Amino acid sequence: MKKKCVVLIGVVCLFSFACFAAGSAEGILAGSGVKGGLVVHVGCGDGRLTAALCANDSYLVQGLDRDAAKVAKARGYIESLGVYGKVTVNKLRGDSLPYIDNSVNLVVSEDLAGVSTDEVMRVLCPDGVAYIKKGRGWKKTIKARPDEIDGWSHFLHSANGNA
Repeated sequence: MKKKCVVLIGVVCLFSFACFAAGSAEGILAGSGVKGGLVVHVGCGDGRLTAALCANDSYLVQGLDRDAAKVAKARGYIESLGVYGKVTVNKLRGDSLPYIDNSVNLVVSEDLAGVSTDEVMRVLCPDGVAYIKKGRGWKKTIKARPDEIDGWSHFLHSANGNA
């Protein structure tokens, strides 16, 4: 009897890992290590993954797609969930992402649709993550933090109260 329970738990764990590895929002967020901020989903399609990437109130998600019909479908889906505002969708025009330099925490894409990796890196903030599908797997790229940028871990920089 005890052996059956152990085997069942093992199968459930393997199944859960397989779901995360398949590109689910939970797997992408866990794999990226990003805990909040602006998330951009390039090639959002029907909006299902885009909406799921807004795992909690720490995230603001924007989907982009070149196809106006997909943008409309994604907006309808997101509105049906009641999360439009925290999650939005816009049409991608050209090969530039519509964000200022160093402003995005996570870029997710199964198909960059003509957007270059250099363009993705331009919009990522230091320590931001690009999570891009390559073949059957996902490639995680972290934008390096420049040496001249200090990493403040708390409100006041040091114990002497220096902000």
